[in-house]
Amino acid sequence: MRARRCDFHTHTILSDGELLPMELIRRAAAADHRAIAITDHASFSNLEQVIKAASLDCKKADAWDIEAIPGVELTHVPVKYIDDAVRKCRKAGAELIVVHGETPVEPVEKGTNRKAVSNPDVDILAHPGMITMDEVEFATASGVYLEISCRRGHSLANGHVASLARDLKAKLLVNTDAHSPEELSTMAFANTVARGAGMMPEEVRAALVSRPEEILKKLGRI
Repeated sequence: MRARRCDFHTHTILSDGELLPMELIRRAAAADHRAIAITDHASFSNLEQVIKAASLDCKKADAWDIEAIPGVELTHVPVKYIDDAVRKCRKAGAELIVVHGETPVEPVEKGTNRKAVSNPDVDILAHPGMITMDEVEFATASGVYLEISCRRGHSLANGHVASLARDLKAKLLVNTDAHSPEELSTMAFANTVARGAGMMPEEVRAALVSRPEEILKKLGRI
């Protein structure tokens, strides 16, 4: 069976993206994506509204051949309150919880990576930057996926993330962090990003096919 693209990190007009959730989902479906998660930036001020709004469009996307998943990206939440925010997101109906990691291009509070990967209810640590060995070990133990990012700037540490993940057996995904329709990636481009991060062919296939399958099964989508 031909593998189809799964992207678990995208943004819409519910935060700083360009399109309605439904339009982004439609464009992903037209580009032959198997699954897309709507994970708009959120904190305590808006997480309930963002999750509820995304869920409304995701439910109606059953008309198309795509799994549309309502999620959230907790962004610049103070480290001491991340666990509380994760609990609130689950209660509000988020199927997928992403935490905005310590990317090298934004002033994310130090300790965010560690807090995120220590919480097994977090699904993905996005663009974790210069993540440490200890933090990757926590991710492996907690089952938190680490992101290889297609997004400019965030992608600067992809090679570092991939190398530590290999050594410490952490799970990787290749996500776009798309804010516009042009930023949705094909399977071929995601493959290029992964290979550019130094990933071996079997690691690339796991990040693009096997790991997305795991997530879809965990969510009861397959």
